[in-house]
Amino acid sequence: MKEARCQLELRINGDTRLANAYPTDLLLDVLRDSFGLTGAKPGCRNGDCGACTVWVDGQPMKSCLLLAAECPGLEVTTIEGLKGGEMQRAFVEQFAFQCGYCTPGFIMNAEALSRLQPPPDEDTIRDWLQSNICRCTSYEEIRLAVREVIQRRSEGKLAEEAERLVEDGSGGMKGELNG
Repeated sequence: MKEARCQLELRINGDTRLANAYPTDLLLDVLRDSFGLTGAKPGCRNGDCGACTVWVDGQPMKSCLLLAAECPGLEVTTIEGLKGGEMQRAFVEQFAFQCGYCTPGFIMNAEALSRLQPPPDEDTIRDWLQSNICRCTSYEEIRLAVREVIQRRSEGKLAEEAERLVEDGSGGMKGELNG
């Protein structure tokens, strides 16, 4: 006898959604089957490949390892929730995919890296990308895309800081030369 379905209220990509699911249903399956969010891919279904990566409260997680019943009250973000952006453009520009099956998981992980560990060094980028598997590319194009975005963002932050210093008229020495 199969357990009874329960109604789950989930926050997905900023919207509250209801799912009628079994307590044992994986988040990956609920996202795909209940909501039509097919960006997270079923690959290995044991946490090795990263094709199912989503964010849970801003942290990259493998949705094949999470029960949907664990997620009420948490914010789940899928590749569809990113709605395009700099990281996706960089993957296209650097030819960082071939078949594209693993690409959403890589983008979710790389985007989280760029937000949570700015600016990461090369070893940190390699460590983060190891949690995802691609069977088509050499990974070099993926690393190039991630590095490109991180470099642009880092340069942008430096430019913003310089602009702020110029605007306050101090050049970074506000209050230090006041008599």
